[in-house]
Amino acid sequence: MDYPLLNAFLTMLWLFLLALWFLLLFRVITDVFRDDSLNGWAKAGWTIFVIVLPVVGVLAYLIVRGRGMGDREIASMRAREAQYQAAMGGRAASQAEELGRLAALKDHGDLTAEEYQRAKTKVLAG
Repeated sequence: MDYPLLNAFLTMLWLFLLALWFLLLFRVITDVFRDDSLNGWAKAGWTIFVIVLPVVGVLAYLIVRGRGMGDREIASMRAREAQYQAAMGGRAASQAEELGRLAALKDHGDLTAEEYQRAKTKVLAG
């Protein structure tokens, strides 16, 4: 074998760091477009800055606007969850609660395995 183990380890390390870099880069670009407080020119400026000078641009974005990235992510997740709940009509949460109640009854011995499966099928069918 002409490729020593240490070189294989270093290659894997560089590939891992490259994957992390692209993950961070795409996360910053996604955050730029998710943020409603930025106007179009600011979004274009940050995008160009991150594309032309990626390392400096990403680090500058994290320093200047990094504190709010988590807040924007949480707000986005809450909005998606609310949209999902509205589309499901609250049925997803009620199904989960009903399945939890059925599992507790089965664990307590009040339901047999066959009764539990029938009730579970009925709950999931809606």
